[in-house]
Amino acid sequence: MSTITRSDDYVEYCRETARNARDLHDLALRGRRNKETTRRVHERIVQEVQLGESDDLLDVGCGDGTLLRMAREVGVRSAIGFLATEEEVALVRETSVDARQGLADQLPVHDEIASVVVCNNVLLIVPRHKIPDSLREMWRVARPGARIFIGEIPFVRQQDPTPQFKSRSETLSYLYKKHGLRTWLGMLRRMAWWQITGSPAVMNPGTAVSFYATAEEFIGMAQAAGMELVRYWQHEKPDDRNDYLFRKPA
Repeated sequence: MSTITRSDDYVEYCRETARNARDLHDLALRGRRNKETTRRVHERIVQEVQLGESDDLLDVGCGDGTLLRMAREVGVRSAIGFLATEEEVALVRETSVDARQGLADQLPVHDEIASVVVCNNVLLIVPRHKIPDSLREMWRVARPGARIFIGEIPFVRQQDPTPQFKSRSETLSYLYKKHGLRTWLGMLRRMAWWQITGSPAVMNPGTAVSFYATAEEFIGMAQAAGMELVRYWQHEKPDDRNDYLFRKPA
């Protein structure tokens, strides 16, 4: 069979994930079996930022909307979540939360509207050259004195866990052995569509980590954007990442 290439365009990966989602938690990109992990991570965030009734929250990269729903339970004044694609937004809005399309370096809201800004498990897939703009955007939308939580920043180079195959036959063989008949059939249908439409054979696993930084380097980048460090700590699982709590000077 003909060759197959791959793309690490995370926006297209998010769009495809939304189109094929069978469970809202698919948008969290942690795997369908890890709902409990998603819940625990966001409970920790609520605790760290001391989210309360007087807060206006912006969640940059809100995934399946878990934090937005927790914020609603807390009774915050407002909570807005941003996702890379309209396809994701449509699914999350079905849970009656305020989700909007927006990228980390282009947030479609006015200046200084949030008392809490959260960006968790997002920047690691953002291209490195866009990180400074993303940090400046978080600073821009935060009010003076706002808490800014940025989580799961890898501090070492990451290995892409996705096997890379040169041919369609190798890909199909791997999927059948590893994931079974249903996944194999899904990929076979996709390959048939590529053949019928004359589209290029492109796999988009969305697993490549584009950005990592030591604590010293990342803190320096955040400070250059105008943030003040409150503290940082090693993420529990995976433990090769750091979580950071910053504030915007009053």
